[in-house]
Amino acid sequence: MGIWHGKSRRLPTGARRKKFRKKRKYEMGRDPAETIIGPEKRKIVRTRGGNIKVKLLSTEYANVTDPDTGVTKKVKILDAIENPANIDYSRRRIITRGAIIKTEIGIAKVTSRPGQNGVVNAILIKEKEK
Repeated sequence: MGIWHGKSRRLPTGARRKKFRKKRKYEMGRDPAETIIGPEKRKIVRTRGGNIKVKLLSTEYANVTDPDTGVTKKVKILDAIENPANIDYSRRRIITRGAIIKTEIGIAKVTSRPGQNGVVNAILIKEKEK
């Protein structure tokens, strides 16, 4: 069974909307990629218009930028600390946009969408001095 991203069957008031047509192919969605930490694994998907989307299923490295110096380095991801997108994602160590990851050079926040872009880009977070 597919994932449907069409119009809601209910009105804002809660009333049922009258069905006027069947589901359409362009209203279909897909399962989320749910990127984990592990050996590099990608999936190429054909999208609407014949374009391609690279889904990152697992990765070991991230491109981390230091905002002070502007230098970007490819570093190893050690752990996924927190994920505000979903509480369950934090427990399962799934990386999405906005996730906080622990890297070799420090803690970073993911700025790219790994399930859509096929790469993990992050920005270094400065530790608050006590």
